[in-house]
Amino acid sequence: MPKDKKTAALYSSVGADEGQLSHQSVNSITKKEAKGNLHFEKDPAEKEQALCRAGGPTLAMIGMEELMEQTFPAKESVIDNFLYKGAYLFAGAPKIGKSFLVLQMAYAISTGLPLWEYRVHPGAVLYLALEDQYQRLQERIARMFGVDGQGDLLLAVSANQIGQGLEKQMEYFLDRYPHAQLIIIDTLQKVREVAGDRYSYASDYDVICQLKSFADNHNISILIVHHTRKQQSEDSFEMISGTTGLLGCADGAFLMHKEKRTDRRAILDVVGRDQPDQRLRLLRNEETLTWMLEGADCELWKAPPDPL
Repeated sequence: MPKDKKTAALYSSVGADEGQLSHQSVNSITKKEAKGNLHFEKDPAEKEQALCRAGGPTLAMIGMEELMEQTFPAKESVIDNFLYKGAYLFAGAPKIGKSFLVLQMAYAISTGLPLWEYRVHPGAVLYLALEDQYQRLQERIARMFGVDGQGDLLLAVSANQIGQGLEKQMEYFLDRYPHAQLIIIDTLQKVREVAGDRYSYASDYDVICQLKSFADNHNISILIVHHTRKQQSEDSFEMISGTTGLLGCADGAFLMHKEKRTDRRAILDVVGRDQPDQRLRLLRNEETLTWMLEGADCELWKAPPDPL
């Protein structure tokens, strides 16, 4: 096997929105530099996969031996061992401090400053603060980070819905800031179509899949802020409001929770396809309103050696 193999697994797992690979697809994957972010050329196998989805007689397949001979790009991180390219949920109860923490993540990435003990890969960030106003954002940023205004952090307080212009607006941002790393949508409910009682596993899965496809196609990370429900569960991630379709399609999730709403301390649980579970203990600085890392229930995760 050649020595330049990086990994033998795709960096997005195969789900309902992705067909299986054919011999053509794995041999013709190419990358091109387009405005600072990686894009993948469409390969001929997509026609075969489209026919298959439409009820055609073909089935895209690849043998295990040939699969193991392929070279795929490694999963890229935005914050090492913490946040990767793809679509991620960030859930927590209302007014628990979610928006402050995602803003802290955005500021670190836009300035290149580390987030606690995690190294970041700097780049422009778009923060869609759809439940806020510019005056409140100004006051919050000044208190958290000062008034220097450094870094490529772009903010907006209104945006279109998914499938009704949001994608074009995000592409407009990427055209102006080709080396962007992250888009934050705060909150999911503000950009999804109102469906009343019609939300289902399929609709939840589809809305995240659309955002995941955008993130994958433009080689960025999209962090989607969402709420939890009041009902308790043995699995804390089952507290995410909606069906399991939301988490089922996402590349990972962050869940923020407290024992009491008035506590200064919070727990941040992290799960993802590209890293094991983590549980971080956070403490809020009441003067700056930023979150500090008190410790972790296990050592901060580090990527294991590549077996290939």
